[in-house]
Amino acid sequence: MPSTTQTIDIHVDNRKVLDERLDAAVKCLQEAAMATGTHGIMVTRNRPGSYTATLSDEVPFGMTREIIL
Repeated sequence: MPSTTQTIDIHVDNRKVLDERLDAAVKCLQEAAMATGTHGIMVTRNRPGSYTATLSDEVPFGMTREIIL
C-alpha cells in the first residue's frame, strides 16, 4: 500500500461532476506535492462513482497515475 500524506475521497453519481471533482482534487494535491517535492498523485477508482486521490511516494513527483480496483 502506498505511503500517503494527504487523501481526498470523491463520491459522485454523474460524469460531469466526476470530472470537476477529480480535476479539483488533483489541483489541490498538486499544490500539496509542490511543498514536499517528493510525492506524485495516485487516483484510484474503488468502484463506479467512488474514487480516492492521494499523494503517494510510489508515484514520482510531477506524475499522476490512475488505478482501477
